[in-house]
Amino acid sequence: MAVQGWRVRLAGLAAAGGFLATALGIRVLTQGDGVLDSSGALRQHSGTALYASMVYAGVFVLAPRARPVVAGTLAVAFCWLVELLQLTGLPAELSGRSLAARLVLGVRFDAADLVWYPVGVLPLVLIHAGVVRWRSHEAGSPSSRTI
Repeated sequence: MAVQGWRVRLAGLAAAGGFLATALGIRVLTQGDGVLDSSGALRQHSGTALYASMVYAGVFVLAPRARPVVAGTLAVAFCWLVELLQLTGLPAELSGRSLAARLVLGVRFDAADLVWYPVGVLPLVLIHAGVVRWRSHEAGSPSSRTI
């Protein structure tokens, strides 16, 4: 079981890296004022959804045995918590001092982000749950058993 946990963690890290690369690629290809420029609907909303996708992948780095629905719920809840924290002004202050804080905490509250977070997580939960269901069905079928 320990080997399986590390595989899941590595897959989570790879997925998070892929989501980050996709978000940065969208920003570069859409000709913004740099990679951190989130002006424009495509850059802003895709970045928000892909951020939530990264958080979903990150749940499996921390908890490789998490079920898809639980991981999705935790990911969206974390994203909403971070977004609501932006109402305090603390993330904006920290973002002024640290690029890492800017990338993780954002700068200012945007109510639309509360909708885009589930958009980034729900498809992953559905696909992941479908794969889990398919794999458990395959494992239980007579043709997949070794004799």
